[in-house]
Amino acid sequence: MPEVMSALEAALAEASSPSWGQRVRAGRDLAPSADVPEAAEALVGLLLDAEDTAVTRQTAEALARVGTVAAIRLIALAVAEADDNQADWLQTGVYDALAGPDRAPGVTAACRKLARDPEEAVRRGAEEISVWTSDATW
Repeated sequence: MPEVMSALEAALAEASSPSWGQRVRAGRDLAPSADVPEAAEALVGLLLDAEDTAVTRQTAEALARVGTVAAIRLIALAVAEADDNQADWLQTGVYDALAGPDRAPGVTAACRKLARDPEEAVRRGAEEISVWTSDATW
């Protein structure tokens, strides 16, 4: 188990790197751990990255590919806080995951569950993501 924690710790350290490439890698590496509080906090920060839209886009894609309720909840939180530019890149990242060969099947189901989330921002963000998934044409 120690190697798992050290991988998580390494990804958490990369999440605050000045290098956008390292932050992108952190987003991908942390996405499967969306249910871990420290990872969740770092992932929301990456989704709302003020320095580089590639970080926002690729972190959203990684989380959408994971497709769990915990992962989609983080995208929903970011959508609720995002400015218009960030929201566009969050949407693009979700589209990238849905349009890929592995199509992220969990996104729509997760949004349905999140529609009943106790947190209003999560419900609002999940509703927006649901609109994106229904607007997508493949």
